[in-house]
Amino acid sequence: MLMLVNCSSCHTPLQLPPGAKSIRCVLCQAVTFIADPRYAPSPSAPSSHYYQQPPPQLQGPSPYNHAPSGPPPQAHGSKRAVICGVSYKNTGYELKGCINDANCMKYLLVNRFSFPESSIVTLTGCQPGDSLVFHYSGHGSQQRNYTGDEVDGYDETLCPTDFESQGMIIDDEINATIVRPLPHGVKLHAIIDACHSGTVLDLPFLCRMDRHGKYVWEDHRPRSGMWKGTSGGEVISFSGCDDNQTSADTSALSRIASTGAMTYSFIQTIERGHATTYGNMLNAMRSTIHNTDEHEGGFISSLLTMLSTGGSLGGGLRQEPQLTASEAFDVYKKPFSL
Repeated sequence: MLMLVNCSSCHTPLQLPPGAKSIRCVLCQAVTFIADPRYAPSPSAPSSHYYQQPPPQLQGPSPYNHAPSGPPPQAHGSKRAVICGVSYKNTGYELKGCINDANCMKYLLVNRFSFPESSIVTLTGCQPGDSLVFHYSGHGSQQRNYTGDEVDGYDETLCPTDFESQGMIIDDEINATIVRPLPHGVKLHAIIDACHSGTVLDLPFLCRMDRHGKYVWEDHRPRSGMWKGTSGGEVISFSGCDDNQTSADTSALSRIASTGAMTYSFIQTIERGHATTYGNMLNAMRSTIHNTDEHEGGFISSLLTMLSTGGSLGGGLRQEPQLTASEAFDVYKKPFSL
């Protein structure tokens, strides 16, 4: 059971893991010590199992417009990024390349797109004209969807380090937290290097592109009518593979160190000058992966396969990076820009 406790600084409701003695607020960074009776949860505070919580936007203020009390956070300018690299160290499903992915992505954002180093921490607010980036490199998985909102019948998930005890983060939660609240004039790019990640942001449109570069936009809006778009902003996501595919954690591309195949291809496409439009970007990423000799250090990492086989891996599907968006557009006319 998870308890709710109010942040000692900004009073945002926080989910307290079982047995935790303190918790850090992701909005204002204040640490609340649970031993202090002033910050104990009120008797009326609800408590429930992990996936029975109401949608994030109903639990507290939006992460995009919340202004915590007390001293304002350090100004970072108009470019901000969240980068997540999860290696699952000392477990049976450890990944070797995720920390390298995170370091390489930070280097790219700082040196090629002029993101201030101090801005690559967390989302603390945004305004029209801002450019946001969320990068995740780690395990991804799927679980059965029972609401009828998924075309394939499965929710896509991201796996935090403690997913075995606290559960996976499902696409509905990701969409409700970083997609739906995005205000007008703000752009968010997500770069998701994980298995089964094609529609992990639950965006309304998926660019279905063949190997000749021809494409159509598939409509993934739920039949229930639930809104999965933004509040006026723009979200574009590059993901490592289709929902039914796995993504590689491999040294075959760099030939120096393990990286996620998708993160490596994303960075290489930009460094080689192929990131002119979103269509050219997607084609170049796929070509980088297709042209790699999968027998030279290749390693397909599927969490579902690992958990079901006790750690042994068989052959996986060849991954195809995917492009999804909050609105359909001409991928060969829209310039790529972070």
